[in-house]
Amino acid sequence: MRIQGGRVLVDGDLVEADVAIDSDGTIASVGADGIGDNVNGRLIDARGLYVLPGIVDIHGDAFERQLMPRPGVGFPIDVALMESDRQAIGNGITTMFHGVTWSWEPGLRGAENARAMVGAIEEMRPRLAADTHCHLRHETFNLDAEAEITDWLGERRIGMLGFNDHMPGENAPPRTRKIAQMAERAGLSSEEFLALVARLRGRAGDVPDSIARLAAAANAGAVATLSHDDMSPEQRQWFRALDCRLAEFPTTLETAEHATLSGDDVVMGAPNVVRGGSHIGWIGAADMIARGFCTILASDYYYPAPLLAAFRLAADDVAPLAKAWSFVSERPARAAGLPDRGVIAEGRRGDVIVVDATDPLRPVVAAAVSNGRLVHMNEAARLQ
Repeated sequence: MRIQGGRVLVDGDLVEADVAIDSDGTIASVGADGIGDNVNGRLIDARGLYVLPGIVDIHGDAFERQLMPRPGVGFPIDVALMESDRQAIGNGITTMFHGVTWSWEPGLRGAENARAMVGAIEEMRPRLAADTHCHLRHETFNLDAEAEITDWLGERRIGMLGFNDHMPGENAPPRTRKIAQMAERAGLSSEEFLALVARLRGRAGDVPDSIARLAAAANAGAVATLSHDDMSPEQRQWFRALDCRLAEFPTTLETAEHATLSGDDVVMGAPNVVRGGSHIGWIGAADMIARGFCTILASDYYYPAPLLAAFRLAADDVAPLAKAWSFVSERPARAAGLPDRGVIAEGRRGDVIVVDATDPLRPVVAAAVSNGRLVHMNEAARLQ
């Protein structure tokens, strides 16, 4: 395959060039020279368009809406994954880490659904357009799951492991105080939910050691770990001591600053950039990027957001497009331990998207290539 005549992101710069991809799915060459007209296979005319590395999304849980679009209304996992895959690839996401939550709550985020999701991702991976992995969002009070998660880590069934604490409480993050909403998602009454919370809080002293054991198991298997909703530099420092080097959605400026100055990656939600701020009133991702205190953007709950956010950062002069794009491609690939993607370069995996940014605030993916396969085409006339 050859992608011809576009503005290609190469070595941190946008240059007019052609990209050739071999039949084995790797990028064969990039440049104006050495790519003749006799290349066998498909040709994508990218004149006037951007040619960018595919998006690497290390935290996306919008698939939950396909599983349960309304409380108590469920759909088959294979249907949900296929539909989520279509949405992801159509928005330029060629590597997807589905944020699968295994919580102490029953229902959508309970044990049965977590096991089913991990199994379905493994079974369906060959049929999905995006290279799909599991980012297991482990609720740290879910102590009974530790042994099974340890086994999953040893079997390489988990691509990333996040430490989450959404246990309601006076000192907990604001999002955990919506008791009625959490109870409804779990299929419990508010009284039943609060009784469950009270029982689990009695085991709070066991949580830190459990986190430490799971972090050690993840490190032994070279599985990246993330701490979620860090509320202070001290909390981030505690996780860093466990070699957990990704701070996901820190809740204060001081925590984000401490993390980045200590060499950690800070993950924030791309929807935050697109909407101009957090939907729950926390720190703004664009402001953090401008300050140098955010290194990665993830789709979080909205698959179109990484594509839109990168172009929004450029349009608002927060960062030039070449740099803005690194927040959704090169940096998350590196953080996830995937050195074969995230940039367009000879020998790298052929994950490339072609973007029409005629309206810079409404970019459209004209074509998406995943591991050398053309998996999405929005402008058929450009395919020869």
